[in-house]
Amino acid sequence: MIEYRNLRVALLGAGSVGSQVASLLLEHRDELANRVGAGLDLVGVAVRDMDAARDADIPKELLTTDAESLILGSDIVVELIGGLEPARTHILNAINSGADVITANKALLATHGPELFEAAGQVGAQLYYEAAVGGAIPIIRPLRDSLAGDRVQRILGIVNGTTNFILDLMDREGESLEQALKTAQDLGYAEADPTADVEGYDAAQKAAILASLAFHSTVPLESVYREGITGITHEQVVKARRAGFVIKLLAICERLTGPEGQDGVSVRVHPALIPDAHPLAAVHGANNAVFLEAEAAGNLMFYGAGAGGIETASAVLGDVVSAARRHVAGGPGVAESAHANLPVLPIDAVTTRYQITLAVLDRPGVLATIATEFSEHGVSVEAVEQHAAEVRPGAASTATLVIGTHEATESSLAATVAALKASDVVSSVESVLRVEGL
Repeated sequence: MIEYRNLRVALLGAGSVGSQVASLLLEHRDELANRVGAGLDLVGVAVRDMDAARDADIPKELLTTDAESLILGSDIVVELIGGLEPARTHILNAINSGADVITANKALLATHGPELFEAAGQVGAQLYYEAAVGGAIPIIRPLRDSLAGDRVQRILGIVNGTTNFILDLMDREGESLEQALKTAQDLGYAEADPTADVEGYDAAQKAAILASLAFHSTVPLESVYREGITGITHEQVVKARRAGFVIKLLAICERLTGPEGQDGVSVRVHPALIPDAHPLAAVHGANNAVFLEAEAAGNLMFYGAGAGGIETASAVLGDVVSAARRHVAGGPGVAESAHANLPVLPIDAVTTRYQITLAVLDRPGVLATIATEFSEHGVSVEAVEQHAAEVRPGAASTATLVIGTHEATESSLAATVAALKASDVVSSVESVLRVEGL
């Protein structure tokens, strides 16, 4: 058997994931060579600060601030610096130099994915990105390869560990959103500025990637509907649990038939009620999970650590081994699936259920008035739960109504909520949550 030359691996970034990737490449060099059929030489690690503290020791002689020189002549380039630039430029330079690229950069893929895949296709290179969604969870390869011949109908995903940790603390420990966020920051699950997580931006980027793969269509990030968890209260969490639900921030990608009968897809991120018997309800802490419904394969669930340096490094190394094996075997990279170009439909086209909590005047005829608002907007009420009236000094007494709806279009439900807010018998609309997973 002819021995294949050693492959040159360049690493861009040495943060929590990058430093672990470097450490594992060096520590398991011989074992990885046996799996690949060629040695893997880590030829350098590009960093911004040579003296910064790192999660794992990297030999000083491997560190450099000259990423461009490191890229040239490398067979495999691993991009772990994050952000849009200079990551995009580095990846394009690596591809154009003939290297395969591994990235965990969800923001870059969600924003510039089509450009990068086209560049790789033109030169026969491969772009791997298993670690971009779900950390250690293998979800990209199953969607891209294993299910390529099936028809994915729907994806429900908990794809942000920080928000799942916060909502789980609120549910199981009774903490407020503010307390749970502080706990998450103290433990390192949330950044000092948690906006990307709690406002749903991180989950929206991952949803765009998953939907693009699942439906073989380009899904621009700006077409993903997004709501965060900052409006979720402890009281909502408690009421959800009493009703047999838990609140999760979900990334939802599904095939739809549009208002004019056209096929399309919906991609959205928002808090939702899911039944406590659903598999996603049992996803605790900072873990991630993706629940997938396919026409032939049926229901599949992928579960595990959605973040963490060593966990995400596992997914990155899997891509490194795949890229290295491709070099040894020869031949061009496998192209991304031909695009079906299904349109991304607006949130108004979605059919879903609501649970609406109202504070209403405690007097005869209120229920009839509210029922009329639902009926006039074509929304059917499934269940109504009434709580005791609240008496405030100097104010009219109010009662709390929790109304669950049957399925209706998002536009009809939104119009109903708007009418309720304007109604003389409604003191306030206390919460509106979509119901998923039934």
